[in-house]
Amino acid sequence: MDYPLLDIFFTTMWLFLWIMWFFLLFRVFGDLFRDDTVNGWGKAGWCVFLLLLPFLGVFVYLIARGKGMGQREYQQAAEAEQEFRSYVRETAAGATPSSGHVDDLARLADLKKNGDITEEEYQRAKERVLA
Repeated sequence: MDYPLLDIFFTTMWLFLWIMWFFLLFRVFGDLFRDDTVNGWGKAGWCVFLLLLPFLGVFVYLIARGKGMGQREYQQAAEAEQEFRSYVRETAAGATPSSGHVDDLARLADLKKNGDITEEEYQRAKERVLA
């Protein structure tokens, strides 16, 4: 079988671009359905446009709403982080009667995060605090 190296390169490149295209298409659909500012008719219109003319539809969507995609993604991540932090605070506050343990665990977590202590040292110190 004769398949030159350059043909393998181009085949790999086209396969990669094809996968990237589907990733981009799914990302646009995901952003469209997560956006609460677009009403049902707007979402239906974008879907028809994206399904009938996918290349043009994706590029127009990126031009028209691309900046908002990043802002919505950042806002969603920030909200999830805030919810997680509040959940951890509420759970940690209700788990121990004294706040001294919570403060000690928070300090240990900061030390581990900064790389000042290893995982093993962190586990041993955590066991001592909880005992």
